[in-house]
Amino acid sequence: MSTPVNGSKDVTVVHVMRHGEVENPTGILYGRLPGYHLSELGRQMADRVAEHLAPRDITYVCASPLERAQETATPIAKVHGLDLDTDERLIEADNVFQGKTFGVGDGALQRPGNWKHLVNPFRPSWGEPYVDQVVRMTAALNAAKDRARGHEAVLVSHQLPIWIVRSYVERRRLWHDPRKRQCTLASLTSFTYLGDKIVSVGYSEPAIDLVPAHLRAGAKPQKGGNAAQGKAFGA
Repeated sequence: MSTPVNGSKDVTVVHVMRHGEVENPTGILYGRLPGYHLSELGRQMADRVAEHLAPRDITYVCASPLERAQETATPIAKVHGLDLDTDERLIEADNVFQGKTFGVGDGALQRPGNWKHLVNPFRPSWGEPYVDQVVRMTAALNAAKDRARGHEAVLVSHQLPIWIVRSYVERRRLWHDPRKRQCTLASLTSFTYLGDKIVSVGYSEPAIDLVPAHLRAGAKPQKGGNAAQGKAFGA
């Protein structure tokens, strides 16, 4: 059961999980493109988190429609005997660089054709506005809270939308340095509701031993053309 807060039983926890590692040997910024599945390591991450969450009072599991999120959520739903739901609001942020390589140190920022997309980091000008991400992610969180009221829910989404909604809840500015997001592969950002109000946010990394060091939260990006070693815009 969820731990009561201030003696109340109306406590709901919504865990928002980032998907596991994706099979992406060419280092494409895959964004919302279909056809990108978990790697073998990514499947191990998903299984590890499912095992970690097995004792929890989870009554609702939902994922972004993208394959990597669906595949990450499947073992969690299975271990709890639940059907997996899908919510379009959990999808990755839209990005004009989708389908291209755009890694730290690969020269992308020096290409004149890209400059028009980089003029406003506060909105941001290269993709879905941060405010729009807050609106849809907050709605998805609230819907999950209502479905699992008094229990726990798991939503599987993507790094940037998770970080943006957490930043909003914790009253931080939405524009940020992408290298400093605390949202490692297969991590859990957990929102605790008392009634309909979020009263705390937690963060955990149940599969951290499976995450390569250069992909962990706060790791310094590696230079080179492999976007998997230092994406500029998350995944």
